[in-house]
Amino acid sequence: MESSKNYIDIGCYQLNKAENEVCGDVFFSRKMKKDDKTFAVLADGLGTGIKANIMATTAASMALNYTVDNASVKQASELIMNTFPFDLKSKKAQSTFTIINIDNNAETEVISYDCPEFLLIRGDKIINIPHIDVQIDVLKRKQELLYFKFKLEKEDRIVIFTNGVTKSGFGNANMLLGWGIEKIKSFLLKNISKNKFISSQDLSKKVTHQACSNDILKPRDDLSCAVIYFREPRKLLISTGPPFYEEEDKKLAEIVRDFKGKKIIAGGTTSQIIARELGKKIESVHSFSHLELPPVAKIEGIGMVTEGILTLGKVYEKLKNKKSTDISGEGPDVEILKNMFTSDIIEFIVGTKINTAHLNPNLPIELEVRRYIVKKIIKLLENKFFKEVHLKFI
Repeated sequence: MESSKNYIDIGCYQLNKAENEVCGDVFFSRKMKKDDKTFAVLADGLGTGIKANIMATTAASMALNYTVDNASVKQASELIMNTFPFDLKSKKAQSTFTIINIDNNAETEVISYDCPEFLLIRGDKIINIPHIDVQIDVLKRKQELLYFKFKLEKEDRIVIFTNGVTKSGFGNANMLLGWGIEKIKSFLLKNISKNKFISSQDLSKKVTHQACSNDILKPRDDLSCAVIYFREPRKLLISTGPPFYEEEDKKLAEIVRDFKGKKIIAGGTTSQIIARELGKKIESVHSFSHLELPPVAKIEGIGMVTEGILTLGKVYEKLKNKKSTDISGEGPDVEILKNMFTSDIIEFIVGTKINTAHLNPNLPIELEVRRYIVKKIIKLLENKFFKEVHLKFI
């Protein structure tokens, strides 16, 4: 079930220009399982507002579609530049962009058109990568793009952002020409030194919020920062339901015991089996203020133990209604979600022994058979939150 490969953690945070309802920057990313590649693009539409958003969305969509069809980042850029609306006044395309493509060997290509330079952070240093100038003829004018090729190393981060970030604070006493690349570098290194394993989402959020603060909380331009972090995957195991055959009880307990990562047991019978097989005790540790769900317990060396079907049903409902990984509140379902959102690879091991209580027609309809609830959760985790999920029945 477990994967030993390094993981590519991608996060992006954006804020609109003050008083604008939409962002003129667009970020897309995709992990292509078939080719084992990771793709990301950040596009900055000319101007702000709806028109800029349309232009940026068009550029980002084209880059995504061409790359999915196995075009190189150079080919994708050339196709975009030759088919994209061109602003004759500024003599530039209606959207700037940075495209990143990472293959299964961590070989990385970056191509950028009229965007702030991308940053490669390795340890406590910014690594300078030499670039190749790529020139494309557009309407009989030469347009210059910067092309980079390098191999990612474990714990490397790639950081990209739009002009709104670099130019934030323009005119302030301490940054007359804007925040600028050098101050952004210092800001990034300072935050990473404080939290060596800070997630891509949290780091991109810190950069964007600082840019907003530079503009006295009223951004003068759309603000976007995206981070790609190449690291060990953070793993979570959720075991729910007893095995179909009692002879498999020991095997289940050993799988949970030997798993390298966070562990959650969802189900009273399941937790009793694992505790018995491992010679451990189940200890109650926390009772939340509301009474919708039973309290959380723990088994030494295992982690969180919760009730099963009801709790997983609540997890599914919250996942279905959430639009981001930001979460507040308390309860066993909230704790499970927090663990899911901070994990990269989530592995479910689902027992297939039927609990007749869950088939009682007098019980609420949300008490569906365990495996179907888990499948619904997995679908949301994969398609909505881009988690890598594995499922095993026992």
